[in-house]
Amino acid sequence: QVQLVESGGGLVQPGGSLRLSCTASGSIGNIMGWYRQAPGKERGYVATVTIDGDTNYAVSVKDRFTISRDNSKNTVYLQMNSLKPEDTAVYYCYFQLRPGSRFYWGQGIQVTVSS
Repeated sequence: QVQLVESGGGLVQPGGSLRLSCTASGSIGNIMGWYRQAPGKERGYVATVTIDGDTNYAVSVKDRFTISRDNSKNTVYLQMNSLKPEDTAVYYCYFQLRPGSRFYWGQGIQVTVSS
């Protein structure tokens, strides 16, 4: 089975930075990434990175967030800079063994951006 454990969330002021980490056990995923969900809203895409290091971002976070991974640790990171209140959400790490396959999800980690 695949398990994903997230860390690094918390409370930060607008304009601040936060770094999320997610470590997967069981398999190495071709694709790893992040979604987020704010209260009362649908879960939305944030970013992905492939095993080869190719990245993709939602327009709302491009140029502020950076996704990366360490394949030796089966870990994906999300560096979040210039955070805005609208970034407040529960962030979920996900994992795919191959493109088009099922999603495996982490438990979710809270990020709150507030003054």
